[in-house]
Order: sequence, then structure tokens, then C-alpha cells
Amino acid sequence: MIEGVSLAEMSDRERTDYRAAHMGFVFQFYNLMPVLTAVENVELPLLVARISAKQAREQALDALELVGLRARAAHVPDELSGGERQRTTIARALVNDPAIVWADEPTGDLDSENAAEITDLMRHLNRERGLTFLIVTHDSQVGHKADRLVRMRDGQVAADEPVLAHAGGRDE
Repeated sequence: MIEGVSLAEMSDRERTDYRAAHMGFVFQFYNLMPVLTAVENVELPLLVARISAKQAREQALDALELVGLRARAAHVPDELSGGERQRTTIARALVNDPAIVWADEPTGDLDSENAAEITDLMRHLNRERGLTFLIVTHDSQVGHKADRLVRMRDGQVAADEPVLAHAGGRDE
């Protein structure tokens, strides 16, 4: 259930449409189109969803602003650092105002400084914007910045617990 909607009761086509309209995705290796600028990469899902070009551009620039990259909007991925590429990916995941963002090893291709910045950005977006992030990670530093930690072993839930560092609402 997401936003009170049962995905299990949907047809494949309905689930596909729901994913496009209500979910964001962040990948370890960015999945940015190398020939497109940051703003073009961010607006791409909106254009595919038939949002007008003008509105898509405005929303994409707003999403880049949200992640601190509006000034880099005209740069292609090769001109961006790893952290900036991941911020662009996060902006793309947020551009459709999703109910949930699924993040698969979002810091796995980053150095420790950029990984901490990306983790802090996701925490900030969660706290300030109420965005839900479901993060898959092997990095305990990332896991311990979450509100809830679900440990998996061989495809089964091994533990499901709140992360006590955030029980008081403060970072370590």
C-alpha cells in the first residue's frame, strides 16, 4: 500500500502508470543520459508523461534548486562530479512529487564525503519535505542515519528496528 492505494490489486499497466506518477528512483550509477544536460535529464520523465515543455522545464529547475544544483543545470553529466551527478539523479526522482523514492545503493559509487552529503540531503528532504525514502544499502553509515532499519539476510527479514540515534530527532 502506498498512499492508501493497493498496488497488488492493480494490473501491470496500472502499476506502470502509478510508478511513473507517484514514485521516484535513485540508482547507484546515476542512469543519466550522457548527451543531455542536468536540467534535460531531470525534465525527461515529465516530458515522457506528456507535461508541457515549459512546465517540465520549470519543475526540473525547481527540483535542481531543491538539491542545490540550479547553477549547474546546463552541464552534461561528464562535467559534473559524482556527488553532483547523484544530486541530479535525486532531482529527477523528485521532479514528479512522488509519494516514495526508492534508492538502490545511492552512495555506493561515491567517496565518503560525497556519500555523507547525499545521505544528509535525503535526511533533509525527509524531514523538511516529508518525502519517504526507502534506501537499500550495505553501508552502515547510511543505514544508521535512517529512522528505521530493516536488515535482510538471504531474502528474509532478519531484524526490523527503529534507529535509536534519531529517536530524539537529532543527528549524531
